[in-house]
Amino acid sequence: MKIDHVVLRDPADIRANLLPVTYTRPISELRIGIITIREKWQRRLSAEYSWITADYLQEKFPPAKTSGRVLTINANILPTNALIAELNAIPHTDARLIHKGIEIGNISTGTQATPVDVDITSDFPVINWVYDIFMKNSDAIEWDFALMTAGRQSAAPDASCRIIGDPARLFIEPGAQVTGTFINVTAGPVYIASTATVMEGSCLRGPIACCEHSQVNMGTKIYGATTIGNYCKVGGELNNVVMQGYSNKAHDGFLGNAVIGEWCNLGAGCVASNLKNDYTEIKLWNYPAHRFLRTGLQFCGLIMGDHSKAGINTMFNTATVIGVGVNIHGTGFPRNFVASFSEGSPSGYVDVSMPKFLDIARRMMARRGIELTEADIRMFDAIRHISDDYK
Repeated sequence: MKIDHVVLRDPADIRANLLPVTYTRPISELRIGIITIREKWQRRLSAEYSWITADYLQEKFPPAKTSGRVLTINANILPTNALIAELNAIPHTDARLIHKGIEIGNISTGTQATPVDVDITSDFPVINWVYDIFMKNSDAIEWDFALMTAGRQSAAPDASCRIIGDPARLFIEPGAQVTGTFINVTAGPVYIASTATVMEGSCLRGPIACCEHSQVNMGTKIYGATTIGNYCKVGGELNNVVMQGYSNKAHDGFLGNAVIGEWCNLGAGCVASNLKNDYTEIKLWNYPAHRFLRTGLQFCGLIMGDHSKAGINTMFNTATVIGVGVNIHGTGFPRNFVASFSEGSPSGYVDVSMPKFLDIARRMMARRGIELTEADIRMFDAIRHISDDYK
């Protein structure tokens, strides 16, 4: 039966485990693979879309007045074709959607009828922890690649490029500028958007997504599974990195097993460890627990919230979490967790004043022709008060 409206609902506990990148966006606006979670839903299920998220985010991501047949679903679910088929097959009735004994959503027809329980039998990936974003990025790129290239024809690679593997695993949208590049698709596909630029001397080993207006600088080495979000610039060496958008790591230095928010900048020579010298299990800062938790991972690098910066030659220890609006500089390793709106070096940190933060954010966003709105300012003010609990 046709679904008229989809509401992507943030489970509060999951949203907290995805901080700091969910400080500034609902879960559904996270990019994993080539596109965001919401865009994955929209490409598979045609309907109106809205959000249920944290109160302070609702001005930017408002709940909508819904009508008709409404699907409310947990936003940390990555939709599959099998899941969509099950949802479309549900009769015209109010229903609670149950997957392995847990309610994941509901369907409402507006009739106030008593809902029936519907078992969802197909499996689907979920994003429960912030490190799931890079851990599941390989599969997400594969699924998005199949979704976005079906029935389409790739542009022919420039003659200066060398393609290793099945050419069908490379998709270059018409308009992309890709020259003098080695592209290896034997381990996964490579998707290059129409306004992306990949400069000469770069080496790409899939799975990789270069999104709209992204730029890969000369001589860059990128290993999968890596996503270069919209308007991001990268250089140096990257391995299993997900950059949400509008962020730069434009120079030499290593970044691996990492999640980088929007409007971030990593200075020249910035490096981030992703493996402990003793090869022991990674512990990562968890916001709701107010402490470092075991992850079961051996590899984990930098997790950075929106509008954070690192000066030249900054060195990050394995599994470092940086909040929103942080400015790090100086020599030595910063501690493994730096709270939002902090500025300083390993020798000490001070609070970043809101006027100073907003002035920097306003100037950085203006470079991309984007205005810092009053709604943005109110959102950041709310985040600042929330983040005081972690200082």
